[in-house]
Amino acid sequence: MFKRTGLLLCCVLLLLVSWAAVLGMKTPLEKQTALIALAEAQMKKGTYANAQPYLEQAVSYNTKNTRSALEMLKDVYLALDDIREYESVMGILASRDDCTAEVFGEYARYQVNRGSLAESLAVLRRGIEKTGDGALTDLYEELRYAFSYGSNIYDDVTEFQYGMIQVRSGDYWGLADSNSKIVIPCAYDAVSTLDAANNGCAVALKDGKVVTLNRRAQIIANGDMTVSEIGNLSQNMIPLRIPGGKWILANSALLSNNAEYDDLGMVFDSAVAMKKSDKWGVVSVDGKTIVPFEYDEIIMDELGRCCAQNAVFARKGDAVSLFINGKLQPGSFEDARPFPNNGWAAVKTGGKWGFIDLSGAVRIEPQYDDALSFSGRLAPVKLGKLWGYAAPSGKVVIEPQFLLAKTFNDRYAPVLTEDGYRFLTLVEP
Repeated sequence: MFKRTGLLLCCVLLLLVSWAAVLGMKTPLEKQTALIALAEAQMKKGTYANAQPYLEQAVSYNTKNTRSALEMLKDVYLALDDIREYESVMGILASRDDCTAEVFGEYARYQVNRGSLAESLAVLRRGIEKTGDGALTDLYEELRYAFSYGSNIYDDVTEFQYGMIQVRSGDYWGLADSNSKIVIPCAYDAVSTLDAANNGCAVALKDGKVVTLNRRAQIIANGDMTVSEIGNLSQNMIPLRIPGGKWILANSALLSNNAEYDDLGMVFDSAVAMKKSDKWGVVSVDGKTIVPFEYDEIIMDELGRCCAQNAVFARKGDAVSLFINGKLQPGSFEDARPFPNNGWAAVKTGGKWGFIDLSGAVRIEPQYDDALSFSGRLAPVKLGKLWGYAAPSGKVVIEPQFLLAKTFNDRYAPVLTEDGYRFLTLVEP
């Protein structure tokens, strides 16, 4: 028996030596081609373990067939359930200039199946950049709007301003960052937005008194006036409602010139909506009239912002008009939302909401039951009773599932669920 085994080993050794000798007389391409042929024969038999050494040697050569050898090798590793080596080869393939769109697609789907959605999106980005393949782009668009929820839940929230948002827990308000983490505790009757000026501060109202807080929730200014309501702090100015129902503008030091108004919006983009003698208008911070005081309403968001990109919507009767750089534009709408800093505004015509750009051109035809303006690549839209999010194509990419949805700040957005307001986080910024 031992003699027979020794004889068999000698035969195998002689074959290997002969094979090596033959290969030694061939070019790298011929050597690689021969190794690939041997591996293919083993793979057809289903003996992947036997194919592995041939392919591992084949990929050591740098020829026009190296990519094919790598693709065969990753199939072998996958068949052998050698995930570590499979991922290593896929990484090598993805880094090659000649990597195919099919390989990128396979690797992206593999990452999805193992629960690594962020890695899948990164693979697809590389694949799209290298190949421009439409199928990869479609898969990327299908996956990129996946999201998760943050752990914090609030009773009420507003909109983002400078990456911060007002949140209410129980009866009291505070400020949270875009990831829903508390920055100023919920301990006040009202808290303004955080102002980017003066290293960031906010005004808070408690029991009729106002204070200014820094980012560490420390008091840096005390007001000596009685206040029943506050607006939002921006560009170092905040509206305060005083006894008698009138409004004044104060700075972050809580000092005012005591000029009184019937109502005030938030100072934003160097403009503020004002109500005087029962009519609304818009003025710049240097006192110039942008929209004359002859309108029933200036369209503002819930923070009081009315002007962005030098655009303002004003209502008179049932018609909403658009002003650009203080000039009235032709046409009108049934309703509108203010323009964002960078993007399209939501407008209502024919009972449905769509989107326009600054030229007034329709970018998304009216088709939604309600909508807010775009922030980045997404806009909250309502279909039926529920809210979701639409992309610039008009396609609803996050299906309506929320009681209310608000605009995004980078990858974060507050949405109202049965449990309260939660913050969703896009996997892809």
